[in-house]
Amino acid sequence: MYEWHGFGGGMMWIFWILILIALVWFVVFAARQAGNSQKREKSALEILKERYARGEIDRDEFKQMRDDLNQ
Repeated sequence: MYEWHGFGGGMMWIFWILILIALVWFVVFAARQAGNSQKREKSALEILKERYARGEIDRDEFKQMRDDLNQ
């Protein structure tokens, strides 16, 4: 005959493994959701710098707009 020790028989091991997998999945899911909600929006100056870097505006326009934002 078999002696069942610890967490129980073979089916009991499967139960605990499934519980552990569900717990890990929940922690990963919660961490991803928290990371998504903390994304911040770009400031106007960051957007202006990106536009200048892409060549959408020239140096004079960049300086004028930057000065307007800093006032």
